[in-house]
Amino acid sequence: MIEISNAELEVMKVLWQEAPLPAIAIVERLQNTSDWQAKTIKTMLNRLVQKGALDYQQQGRAYLYHPTITEQDYQRHAGKNFVKRLFSGKVAPLVASFAATDNLSDDDIRELKALLDKLEQEGSND
Repeated sequence: MIEISNAELEVMKVLWQEAPLPAIAIVERLQNTSDWQAKTIKTMLNRLVQKGALDYQQQGRAYLYHPTITEQDYQRHAGKNFVKRLFSGKVAPLVASFAATDNLSDDDIRELKALLDKLEQEGSND
């Protein structure tokens, strides 16, 4: 899977929300939320194309960019790498660290319980 920096991820988020987009629209959206210059954003677009995370189609003089990977696929990959690097591939210590610092809301706990119930049901159906 493609490795994407935090800055490049901001570019990807714009395109996961709406694609295809010309570079000028991507620049405008990112300049509304950051202090990046247009040249910096275009450099990131080029890097993401080189990495294979984005592709483009030429339309007249403009290039329309679109992601080649879905946000969900990237989240799965990045999440798995995060857990692997920081928690030796085990999810329980990750959740325990959030619980220990009160970072789990009641909604988070309900969602985790529902997910575990679903996983247990699917496991018993095999």
